[in-house]
Formats: sequence, structure tokens, C-alpha cells
Amino acid sequence: MHAYYATDFVLPLPPGHRFPMEKYALLRQALAQQLPDVQFSQALAASDGELAFAHTAAYVEGIEVGTLPAAVYREIGFPWSVAMAGRARCSVGATLSAARTALVQGVAANLGGGTHHAYADKGGGFCVFNDLAVTARVMQAEWGRQGRADMRPLQVAVIDLDVHQGNGTAHILRADASVFTLSLHGEKNFPFRKEASDLDLALPDGCGDEHYLAALENALDMLEGSFVPGLVLYIAGADPHEGDRLGRLKLTDAGMMARDRRVFDWCWQRRLPCAFVMGGGYGKDLNDTVRVQTNTYRIALEYWQRWRRNCV
Repeated sequence: MHAYYATDFVLPLPPGHRFPMEKYALLRQALAQQLPDVQFSQALAASDGELAFAHTAAYVEGIEVGTLPAAVYREIGFPWSVAMAGRARCSVGATLSAARTALVQGVAANLGGGTHHAYADKGGGFCVFNDLAVTARVMQAEWGRQGRADMRPLQVAVIDLDVHQGNGTAHILRADASVFTLSLHGEKNFPFRKEASDLDLALPDGCGDEHYLAALENALDMLEGSFVPGLVLYIAGADPHEGDRLGRLKLTDAGMMARDRRVFDWCWQRRLPCAFVMGGGYGKDLNDTVRVQTNTYRIALEYWQRWRRNCV
């Protein structure tokens, strides 16, 4: 199973910064040790043309050269640097590559990604460019260029199970009927001003496995009842886990694995290619975050193997 990474771009952060940048390298190390069927590839940087599918030219240029007002970088949460700009492009590029691969092989991954707080003209919440919105639209454009008369336009479902609502994704795609945005998130968590997704299910603080999984089942039923995707982009955030310092929900390891299995099985039963990204994860003990994410890959591999045996 192909997994794309941008960890060669190490983002220098000030001492004490609360974003755990080291989690990406730790995940890659854990996967290499435990899951040898995961094949790693360095992500290519998203081009200006690809980013333009979801972002304004002025914002893309400002991130590239570092000329935006200081308040813009404060809202993102990262100081500007050449590495910051390069890593942001590669993070999007990794999701693009994962989606292209998933359309052929059924399942593929980005070891980072899930930057769903980025708007067309600004970032936020540690998100610079919105990899989900860019990828949905680029995949649709590339699909359309194939020019086959028997192919209907590609519809994309974004299943966002990060604990934080995907406000940037919802805003960018708010008038796009060809992309369905689903967000299952903490009601009282960041962002405190939510945007309207196609389907939002807000959960109370302290929500545990049973309530969460019932809400997910309800969400998937509603998605299926109103939309027919040809590609799923899945944000498998680790931050609903009980050990997350920012999540405020109480899913156990077993609950997180049941969540992932339900999404991958839902896609498999409908033979929907799925590109998944890791989203948030801020464990009090970072080993908890890496373990949760590794379990996501463990389950994804099972479904990738099904695709290999039956479809590819």
C-alpha cells in the first residue's frame, strides 16, 4: 500500500511550540517497523495550478515568498519560513498522489495531511493549504480529461473524522454540489465559529465509543441517502482518542479502530476508492497518537489487500 510523506521537510518551530511536528517522523518509523507492506514515497510539491483549484493566487504567492501580513501567519500558527512554504505544498502533493493511487489501487495514504482549517485566502489551526479541497477538484479535473463517453463526472465525498470541524473545507466547497462534506466533530471544540458542511454531526465533550460509533453510522446512512461518490477522502484524525490533550472526547483504542474499520468497510462494500490522511493528533503521550495512527494503517492494509485480490 502506497503512503506519501513530506517528513523530509522539517519545519523549524520555536521551543515550546504546541504543535507536535515530530509525530510525522515517529509514525513513519513505526510503520516501517511494524507494517512492511506500507511502501513509502516522497511527496511531490503541489503546483501553483493545482493550488489554484481551491486558493486565491494572492494567498498562494504570499505563502511562497512570505509577504503576507504577520497576522496571517499567527492565525496559521506557524512562523513563515522557506521550509514552511515547501512543506505546505508537499503536504497537499502527498494527498494528491494518494488520491491518484487510490483511484487505481483502491486505498492509499498521506502520512500527514488533513489540513481542513485552511480557507481559499487564509490558513488557520496549523493548516496552510487545504489538501482536501485541492485534491477533490484536481481529481475531478483529471478524471474529466480522460474524455470517455461512458464515464460520469467524478463526485467526491470528504469524510472528516478529525475532532475539529472542517471549517475551511466546508467554506471552500459550500456551493459545490459535486463534493459532499461530512464532519463528525466536538461541538465545543475549535473552531469556535463553525462553517456549514453538507452534513455536520456535533458531539458533546466526553463522548465515548458507543455514542460516537452510533453517530458515525447515522452519518454514513445520511451520506448514502443523498450522494453517490466515486472517491472518498477520509480524514482519520487521532484526536478523538481519550489520550488526546486537545480532543475532549473519550474514544478508546478499540473505539478508534472500530471507527476506522467502519469507514474502510463502508468504502469497500461500495467499491469506492479511499485516500486517507492523518489529520490531528496531540496526545499527552505522543506514543498514544502514533499507536492510534498505526492502527489506522493496520486496518487500511486489510482493505488494500482485498482490493488487490478482487479488483486490481
